[in-house]
Amino acid sequence: DNVEWSEEQEASARSKVQENSSQLLPQDKQEEYEVNAKRYWNDFYKIHENGFFKDRHWLFTEFPELAPNRNPGQNGDSAPGFGNKEESDKGGLGSCENGHCSLETRAENQLNLLKDTPEICTEEGTAQKDTELSQSGGDYPGSSASYRILEVGCGAGNTVFPILQTNNDPGLFVYCCDFSTTAVDLVQNNAEYDSARCFAFVHDLCNDQSPFPMPDESLDVVILIFVLSAILPEKMQGIVTRLSRLLKPGGVILLRDYGRYDLAQLRFKKGQCLSDNFYVRGDGTRVYFFTQDELDDLFTTAGLEKIQNLVDRRLQVNRGKQMTMYRVWIQCKYCRPAAPHL
Repeated sequence: DNVEWSEEQEASARSKVQENSSQLLPQDKQEEYEVNAKRYWNDFYKIHENGFFKDRHWLFTEFPELAPNRNPGQNGDSAPGFGNKEESDKGGLGSCENGHCSLETRAENQLNLLKDTPEICTEEGTAQKDTELSQSGGDYPGSSASYRILEVGCGAGNTVFPILQTNNDPGLFVYCCDFSTTAVDLVQNNAEYDSARCFAFVHDLCNDQSPFPMPDESLDVVILIFVLSAILPEKMQGIVTRLSRLLKPGGVILLRDYGRYDLAQLRFKKGQCLSDNFYVRGDGTRVYFFTQDELDDLFTTAGLEKIQNLVDRRLQVNRGKQMTMYRVWIQCKYCRPAAPHL
């Protein structure tokens, strides 16, 4: 856990990235991947449905905001943040298939990176929790809830359903959206989907005219888990700024995403690079690999304040294949200030 890299290892990773970035895809091919992005993600979910990613019970270790009233006996407590559904994930190492690396591993589930993290903004968030939105005008899904969560890029529901199962707050309402209509269909047709507590909808983050079903300043939490990295880099700032407006004062954005020199980045071959640290997978979906500074700049430019921004470097060993795999993820928490600074 939290493996420190040697200078030699980092130099080797940098060299691999320089090599696989030396040949960019032609501009017309890049435009084709942007135009057809929805089709590629729809195809991904048609093939994998909900079988590729495991339910993310590590969420509640990493992001306790998602289950503030968690029932101690729920979902098993044999290990912190570890649920029975995740006990086996292709040998316990996670899988990499066509450039998609699943993350639900035993080591991942037992993370506890937040134990020393200062919790600022939480009091303001609690103060806002019971504020009704009658002044925002009109009725909307979840308008009577006291604690609202939005997950952007919900996929097949591997984050949404653990939240609904684990968070027993009667005032909870969870929104979830995805670019892929196939993914949203999978969520809505899941036996666990409860329209009294959840609202799933199709949404194109890159279209700033695409409306959200809730008004600005209505959300306590926005979740971005391996989502921002799939967006064209030049569109990221507008998306983060727009999402930040949905937060109540004191509300937080929670992010976990790919870090620079992650195994998935080093595995790309020459000819799959779109631009610096941005690649296309074999199935047409795309992925960006972040630094902490890049994410900090995106969130602070949107007017948010840092609670947490850390790199998690992890060594995974497959003894059967005698392979070592170095994963690099970045985890962030940024909150909307309770009042504008003078």
